[in-house]
Formats: sequence, structure tokens, C-alpha cells
Amino acid sequence: MLMEGPKMSNAAIPSYLEIVDFIAAGTTPQAIVDYRPSAAAQQRVAKLIAREKHGGLSPEDKSELDHFMDLEHILRMAKGRARQILTSGSCAADVWDSIVDAKVQ
Repeated sequence: MLMEGPKMSNAAIPSYLEIVDFIAAGTTPQAIVDYRPSAAAQQRVAKLIAREKHGGLSPEDKSELDHFMDLEHILRMAKGRARQILTSGSCAADVWDSIVDAKVQ
């Protein structure tokens, strides 16, 4: 059975979904490197972090912040990989194939 965590507040949905929409729309390595969350998303995360430091997060806000932090980590990793692709001139499939080949050996 799939268990759901705490629900995020409606205020978080647009900021959270903008990152999901960016990924779902498909992209290029350069677009990944250039991607920055909107000012509203950045302000929302800053507000949550400030409230967390003072112990004032509800379970919903904590869940929202955790989701943002997970996405930030994934985006950092994707940006690093995109920079490698741009530097090497390889396409993403070539990079993926070399990773898979290295793990198989």
C-alpha cells in the first residue's frame, strides 16, 4: 500500500510544479545549466528556511521544504551532468551509455 506524506499547502503548488513542468517539458543541457527557479519560488523557500530556523514549521511546511531540498539536489546533479555534456560535446545518450558500460565491467 502506498502511503502519502503530509500534504503541501496550496501556496506551494505553483512553485513546486514549475520545476516539475520544466523537467516534464523536455530540455537541453544548456537549458538545464541556465535554469533558475522563479523569484516567487526562491522567496517561498527562503521564507520556509527562515521559519524552520525559528521552529515555526507546520508538518505541511516541513514536507514542502523537504520536497524543495530534494529537487534542489536533483537540479544540482543535473546541472553538473549537463556541464559535462556541454564540455565534452557528447549527447546525453553517449554519456548514459558510458556510465552503464562502466558499471557493467
